[in-house]
Amino acid sequence: MKLRKRSGASSSSKLPEPPIFFLDRNLGRKAVADALRQASVEVHVHDEHFPPDARDEEWLAEVGKRGWIVLTKDTRIRYRSSELAALVKAEISAFVLTAGNLRGEEMAAVFVEALPAIRRFVARYSPPLVAGITKSGHVSLLIHGSRTSGRRT
Repeated sequence: MKLRKRSGASSSSKLPEPPIFFLDRNLGRKAVADALRQASVEVHVHDEHFPPDARDEEWLAEVGKRGWIVLTKDTRIRYRSSELAALVKAEISAFVLTAGNLRGEEMAAVFVEALPAIRRFVARYSPPLVAGITKSGHVSLLIHGSRTSGRRT
């Protein structure tokens, strides 16, 4: 798939304005969600919509239908073929926290810091995409469609 930038002509895009975020189960239910909500962001948490044992392929399809942006710390999602295929098929924009061993409050601070860059990525690139978020809040494009890149915003 070619790298596509969003254009004014693509106003029928699946992503809602303003963006709505979905927190993968591995981010917990409270700290990250609360911090994002305090930053005036609409957030949905995995366990509010899906059973705890829901397979990633199942919830990715539903989240994609709703046009929600996935936030996760599952750095392996882009390497698991079934999950990556589900992400691409559902046309998901996913942002992965690449720093490990962070407490809930630290993860929350990183995601809040990264919000402006996340919004720029969502405005610039059409889904599917996977972008990484470092501990300092820098966002870089990892996968767009089936291509990889090292672009930072």
